[in-house]
Amino acid sequence: QGLFFYKGRLYESSGQYGHSFFHEVELKKGGSLRSFNLDARYFAEGATVLNDKLYILTWMEQEVLVYDINSFKLLGRLFNPREGWGLTTDGEQLLATDGSAYLYFHDPATFRELSKVEVTLNGMRLSQLNELEYINGEVWANLYGSETIAIIDPKSGVVRATVDCRGLLPANLRKPNTDVLNGIAYDETTKFIYLTGKYWPRIYQIELVKK
Repeated sequence: QGLFFYKGRLYESSGQYGHSFFHEVELKKGGSLRSFNLDARYFAEGATVLNDKLYILTWMEQEVLVYDINSFKLLGRLFNPREGWGLTTDGEQLLATDGSAYLYFHDPATFRELSKVEVTLNGMRLSQLNELEYINGEVWANLYGSETIAIIDPKSGVVRATVDCRGLLPANLRKPNTDVLNGIAYDETTKFIYLTGKYWPRIYQIELVKK
């Protein structure tokens, strides 16, 4: 549900009632370096870190779980009035989605909504915004149920470009439980972008090609 780098390390949240967890990923081999499970009542969604605090959205539970990223110790819980979908940070605020056409900007101390912007593509509202990643001043958002990523100007909400990810996971690697593309991570150290999806067996390092 959430995929991101922090200080050169890759982290992932994975959601399902009774099976939600968060872990630090060993990128080359794909295993867990360290992890913890969430209480069975939570469905983990988007996650990000700001100032060494890990924030994990819950889907329907209206809670944002806050941990110390170094110790994985639970620090507290914040209230989210909406469904939790995607989460990222611009280095000062937390940016969230709820499956609508809005990007919401939150105070990291309280999760109070500071502002919101409606996302548009060619003048039309673009809903189903899901997993988020902040890359070089722009917000990348996958569109739930599709294999398209929108690159958004966070100030205006205008989609500057889209990324077509069809065919990224080949048919021979898809199984009955293979779900949507919903993992976007940017490594500021290497400048590499990584994509994956729920129950995908691989994570892909990509390079953009203009059409």
